[in-house]
Amino acid sequence: MSRTPLALFLSLGLCASAVAQDADLPQFALELNAIQPSDAGCRITFLATNRLGGPLDRAAVEVALFGPTGSIDRIVTLDFKNLAEGKTKVLQFELAGLDCADVSRVLVNDIGTCEGAGVAPESCLAGLAATARPDITFGV
Repeated sequence: MSRTPLALFLSLGLCASAVAQDADLPQFALELNAIQPSDAGCRITFLATNRLGGPLDRAAVEVALFGPTGSIDRIVTLDFKNLAEGKTKVLQFELAGLDCADVSRVLVNDIGTCEGAGVAPESCLAGLAATARPDITFGV
C-alpha cells in the first residue's frame, strides 16, 4: 500500500517534467486574432510570437482559406517580416475580394520562409503553435 502514493507522486513528477520540457521547446506561435470586413474585402489579424531562440529576419506563412462548403477559396502567402526573439507582434493582412463571412477555416499549408541568425529554416514549421479567437478553425 505504501507504494501506491509513491508511484502516484513519481508519476505526477514525470508529468510535470514533461510539461515543463514542452514549454521550453522552440515555438513560433500564431494566433488568428480577428477577421473582419474591410473596404477591399476581408482583414485578417494575427498575433505572432517568436520563441525560436533567435530573431527572425523574415517569416512567410502560406495559408489556405476554406469557404463555407469546405472547399478551398484561395491560397495566399502572408509575409510576417521580421520578428524579434520573445516579442509578440500584431500583423494585419487585407485580402481583396474575400467575404469574411464565407471563411470557415484557415489552414497553415506551409512556411515558405523562416530566416534568422541561429534559427534553422525548418524550425518555424516544427515549432508552430496555432490558436484562434474567432469561431474559425485554424491550424495545421
